[in-house]
Amino acid sequence: MEKEFDPYLRIDDVTVDRSDVEMLRAIDDRGSLSGAAESLERSYPRLQQRVVELEDAIGPLVERTRGGADGGGSSLTATARDLLARFDRLVAAYEGVARVDETVLEGALVDRDGELATVETGVGEILAVVPADAVSASVTIRSDAVSLHAPDDVPRAEGTSVRNRFPGTVSWLEAGDAVVRVGVELASDESGDGSVDTELVALVTRRSVEALGLEPGRSIVASVKATAARGVATEKRRRNGDSD
Repeated sequence: MEKEFDPYLRIDDVTVDRSDVEMLRAIDDRGSLSGAAESLERSYPRLQQRVVELEDAIGPLVERTRGGADGGGSSLTATARDLLARFDRLVAAYEGVARVDETVLEGALVDRDGELATVETGVGEILAVVPADAVSASVTIRSDAVSLHAPDDVPRAEGTSVRNRFPGTVSWLEAGDAVVRVGVELASDESGDGSVDTELVALVTRRSVEALGLEPGRSIVASVKATAARGVATEKRRRNGDSD
């Protein structure tokens, strides 16, 4: 018999596996820990204890509210959603056997903070790892580093490490056994000349497609961590003494 792949993430001394991901998604779906425990047929005290264990290693995952007109409840934090996105990418990498596409964005550097530089492209600014001597750069984004969000559910920049966000429209989907390649037509930067037509490809799980209701024409926001966007210099800064 072929053994089923059992993905997990190792964070400090804690292992995040499928059961933890199911728990977080159940909390998100039911809006409370007690509702999640009921739907998963798990002990509420043990589920609550597991949330505490994960939060001790990762940070706040569940935001709890008490009382009020709606009776209180629980919702996932940006950290929890980032964790779920990382897990989905892990599953896609191992189960998908899908090719990884690369999107290339080019532009001039307009700011720098250490190894990270802000590159002005036709679809807006992107924060990426760029060589120190670059004046302009070509930035590559792999499809397995792209996360997709509903426009009204995009994590705040200050609440997550995902700094790059691009609004766009789903243009096509190509489904595999476990993962789906999604083409996203990015909106041109209004400050530019409007002539850039860029398509970003994302690699997501089938669950994400269902949860986001992805289909051609659907408005979506693609996000990419700065450290996952890698640039190479297309023009370098001249050194003193260099001739034309």
